[in-house]
Order: sequence, then C-alpha cells, then structure tokens
Amino acid sequence: MNSNESFLRNAHEETQITFRLASREDAATVSAITDAAYSKYIQILGRKPEPMTVDYGDMISKHPVHLLRVKDQIVGVLVLKHEEDQTFIWSVAIHPEHQRRGLGLRLVELAEQEARTRGYQSIRLYTNSLFVENIALYRWFGYEETRRESFLGSTLIHMAKYLERARTHAPTFTRDCYTRSL
Repeated sequence: MNSNESFLRNAHEETQITFRLASREDAATVSAITDAAYSKYIQILGRKPEPMTVDYGDMISKHPVHLLRVKDQIVGVLVLKHEEDQTFIWSVAIHPEHQRRGLGLRLVELAEQEARTRGYQSIRLYTNSLFVENIALYRWFGYEETRRESFLGSTLIHMAKYLERARTHAPTFTRDCYTRSL
C-alpha cells in the first residue's frame, strides 16, 4: 500500500471511530486487547507487564475503562484512575493490528479531556524505562518526566502534563457510545 492509499484508509477509519465505557461484560475483550498489545514487552521485562496481570472485571467496576471502536470492532482500551487532584493514565492498549494509526493518541487525548472535565490541571502516567519508544511518544505528546522509581527489577518513568483549559470538547452521547471531537 502506498502512502496515499494509507492516508485515505486512515482518513476513512477516522470517521468511524467511537468510544464507550466498558461494562463488566467487556472484561474478556479488555483483557484480550491488553494482552495482545503488551505481549511484546514480556521478553524485554522477563515477566508480564502489570496490565496483563489484573482482573479486568474488578478494574471495570472500580475505574473508568474506555473502549475505542473502529467501525464496530473494539481495538483499543484506556484505563484511568481518578486521584484527588489529577487523572492517572494506568493503561493505553491498542491491538497490534491497529497500531501506528494514531489511535493511541486518540485515547491519550480522551484521557486528557476527561481530566479537564473533572477540573484537573494535570494528568500523569508511567511507563517502563525499557520502553524507549513509549517514552519518546509521550514526550512528543507533551509529557515530561517527573521522577523514576524502582519496580520489580526495572525502573518506572513517571511523566506528567499540564492541561490547558482552552482545548475542552464536550462529548456527544448516544445510547451505548459517545464520540468526541478531538
């Protein structure tokens, strides 16, 4: 596929992206997408990354878990944890067949919008120091390193971003999904 065909495919997909909150019935799908997205890190870490080890039924009941759909297929997962003064992006996962199309950025933008809606002025996340591509991507998204922490034999890079108020977009809700102009 040449670059023009790729652009047209991505532009067409862009018009068919929707988001919805996960329900407990989505736990197996959330787990499958997360496992597919994070499995490439097992060899690097020598263990499963934390998002591959949790009970997503429990996670969904306690925290907002957003699903990204392209057409009618769920291809992405965003797990947020709202803290006292900011939102924590706990996990961003895009199924490998749909990576490198800007969908991860769409989930990060959704997280930032949700933080703004809650009145937070910053948002944070962490990633492993061995995931250099992720660190570069988050820096490109405007996140800055705030600290490092030892974790299970490796190092976590904590990052945060100050959120500008002017970029607020209101969601459009339908019965089972919502869209945002991001």
